[in-house]
Amino acid sequence: MVATARQLGSISDLEPFGCHCFQLDVTDESSMERVLERVQSRFGGVDVLVNNAGYGAYGPVEQLSRKLLTDQFETNVFGLVRLSQLVLPGMRAQHFGRIVNVSSIAGRFSLPMGGAYHGSKHAVEALSDALRLETRAFGVAVSLVEPGPVRTNWATAAISSVETEVDVSIDPYHSMKLAVIGGLSSLTQGRLARFASTPEGVARVIVRAVSSPRPRSRYRVGFLAHLLLFLRWILPDTLFDRLVARNFGSS
Repeated sequence: MVATARQLGSISDLEPFGCHCFQLDVTDESSMERVLERVQSRFGGVDVLVNNAGYGAYGPVEQLSRKLLTDQFETNVFGLVRLSQLVLPGMRAQHFGRIVNVSSIAGRFSLPMGGAYHGSKHAVEALSDALRLETRAFGVAVSLVEPGPVRTNWATAAISSVETEVDVSIDPYHSMKLAVIGGLSSLTQGRLARFASTPEGVARVIVRAVSSPRPRSRYRVGFLAHLLLFLRWILPDTLFDRLVARNFGSS
């Protein structure tokens, strides 16, 4: 088994379990190619690829910079696509492969201030659907894992990306930003945190997707994932918007 991360120190605890760890940056083409060459030379090929790199950048669409959008899509989307492209020739040649893309329920609807992040996850969903249809004739199965809130530092990083002006008079989105910060905090630290999934729970679902002889196209993870997607399915846009506004201050 091989694990990769931008910072090797963040995955060093996997080595005692027999995991080979490599430094990899999904925004760096040469980094991805170099690691794949090392994996192929050492293990002969790649049977399973789990694309898990990602983060959330938040802010109103009106204020999103091109750099923020580019960085968000480079990590969450373009790196995922490029790694898939690099392993697919080998998977097709052996007529077997598993690609598991860790998306999010954020790829099924959008919240205020989350246009960049949700947009990237919607893209992951669409690309994965297309890839699944394109590769199944070659024995390659593509699955999406869609977690709801997870007890990690993801929300803390997302909150830190929201820029708030000290002078509220010059930022028309100031109050909405504060509401979104509160809403994000509640998902993993507040009243809703008890319903959040654990990283171990998400990992178990990934293992299920990888090991199943007939993997599903989508795996939802956690109570909130099922609840929110059910509400999005049954509620018309106007009612779902009201629900979002009540919890994220977009009204």
